Amino acid sequence: MTAWDWAALTLFFACWLFYEPLLGVLSRRSGSLNSDMKVVREVWMRAMTAREIRLVDSQLMGHTINSASFFASANLLLIAAVAGVLFGGETALRGVADLSAEAGTPQMLEAKLGLVLAALARGLLDFIWSIRQLNYTLALIGAAPEAVEDGEAARSAFAEAAAAALNPAMSAFSQGVRTYYFALAAGAWLFGPLWLGGGVLAVFTLLIWRQAASPAAQAVRAARRRLS
Repeated sequence: MTAWDWAALTLFFACWLFYEPLLGVLSRRSGSLNSDMKVVREVWMRAMTAREIRLVDSQLMGHTINSASFFASANLLLIAAVAGVLFGGETALRGVADLSAEAGTPQMLEAKLGLVLAALARGLLDFIWSIRQLNYTLALIGAAPEAVEDGEAARSAFAEAAAAALNPAMSAFSQGVRTYYFALAAGAWLFGPLWLGGGVLAVFTLLIWRQAASPAAQAVRAARRRLS
């Protein structure tokens, strides 16, 4: 690998691994979509414990689980496709090399495909863990005491426990979706290290903008201020 390849690869892992810490700093300074949604979900769980009929809550959870399952299935198909090329022998690699502007040696091409595969595999693990946690949260909603049975303090404690299960589940879901962005950036490496570096910066900037300044982020932030 050239010095440009190493530099672009270092940038890729720096942006991928340090995105969450940077987002945490951003959340403390000016807020972010993810941190605002944590507050919204906590309010949701408090409202859930006060309802006698929780049909809406179960429907929302079912929709969320279906979404996570869809992304996990799509992720698995992409992993199978990339792995099929990576382990499909010289013929499969040659076909990708013909499409690549800077394929390099077969080992270099395998490294580029391996980076895409690693990003997708990480996403699949995040989606699986998200689905498991969402099922735990669904069980907590089903086990929530009736609104007329317990006092406000008991319902508030249960709501906090349910939110503590729901928020990590949605965080894992967000991490899984994020790997699609970084997998696209990793795929740009097939066209050269400058493409990889540019793709990483573009993805990173887009993700930060959507968290901090997008219309959705501003709308959720305004709602959170009214709820908190």
